[in-house]
Amino acid sequence: MNKLLLPLQGAQMLFVAFGALVLMPLLTGLDTSVALFTAGLGTLLFQLITRRQVPVFLASSFAFIAPIMYAVQTWGVAATMGGLIAAGGVYLMLSLLVKLKGVGFIHRLLPPVVVGPVIIIIGLGLAPVAVNMALGKTGDGSAVLVDGDTALVISLLSLTTTILVAIFAKGILKLMPILAGILVGYVTALFYGVVSFDALIAAPWFAVPHFTAPEFHWQAILFMIPVAIAPAVEHIGDILAISNVTRKDFMKDPGLHRTLAGDGVATMAAAAFGGPPNTTYSEVTGAVTLTRNFDPKIMTWAAIVAILLAFIGKLGALMQTIPVPVMGGIMCLLFGSIAAVGLSTLIRNQVDLACPRNLAIVGVTLVFGIGGMAFGIGSFSLTGISLCGIVAILMNLLLPPSAPEPESP
Repeated sequence: MNKLLLPLQGAQMLFVAFGALVLMPLLTGLDTSVALFTAGLGTLLFQLITRRQVPVFLASSFAFIAPIMYAVQTWGVAATMGGLIAAGGVYLMLSLLVKLKGVGFIHRLLPPVVVGPVIIIIGLGLAPVAVNMALGKTGDGSAVLVDGDTALVISLLSLTTTILVAIFAKGILKLMPILAGILVGYVTALFYGVVSFDALIAAPWFAVPHFTAPEFHWQAILFMIPVAIAPAVEHIGDILAISNVTRKDFMKDPGLHRTLAGDGVATMAAAAFGGPPNTTYSEVTGAVTLTRNFDPKIMTWAAIVAILLAFIGKLGALMQTIPVPVMGGIMCLLFGSIAAVGLSTLIRNQVDLACPRNLAIVGVTLVFGIGGMAFGIGSFSLTGISLCGIVAILMNLLLPPSAPEPESP
């Protein structure tokens, strides 16, 4: 009987992750059907590498939203995918280093004073885009897509619903605030008549996702590589979380080196098909905690269901009918939450900002990121999150440790 329930339980896990899963491609302009396919494929590859021991589902990482939006506008989708394959390679390098030198190596290379401000920049970098979309404009604010007053009502209802569900909902509903926000915002948009169903009507029921082959441009690769810092650290936290929930030490068996390699291979495979990079999903970890069902086979079925849904053309077209203000409202919370995670990283690890060394690293990283600092020689240019990541790492490696303060007599 339990075996018969596995597909249903797998579909439930996918449903929990669905809102966050499709939000990434909707915001970045990638194909939602491809994102579903690559999430399923990535999860199966992760299970293969980790010997199907860890009950996690992989899907698109929010930390990559800002970099992907910038890269797609600058170099195009194909070159962005090439950069993401390189970012997946960073995971593999970290995996090898963890195997050779142990987990402590990552904490030395990427301490909280480096990771915290980089995550803050990832969150705040797209704050103007979120506000523009919430007001019914394009991300750059150059064109109005929905009347401002109407857009504000839709976006605020989406935002309010997402917040209320995250705070007050019970049970499995509490794990789906983004999906709830999308549904309420969509219904409101229907009421105002700003939803167009032309694409949905024209779409076939069965359709092969619009896969995109990667192209390799060194500018896009150098831009994307440092972005892997935040998701790599987030991955460690997710593995610790699922270890605590299941009371199994996945850091030792199958080992952090295997789980990092699984994330890296899943990200490279996703980018090879034109999908967003993969990471372990906290929403699904929450669902595992709630249901107390720790069987990794459930995630296998969740992956299979995701792959099957990717070939339903009507579903992909339906996702494209979601109006801009719905996304904008949720983005206002999403990007702020990412920045808050960075701030929490500094506070939780008691990073002393009275220390000149720490203050220099955090301060320079934040100003470079928010101010749009760019370093370039000829056609080579570093800006945004990639520049911030490199600067933070170099400052941490080069600046000597601060001497301890003398004790007061």
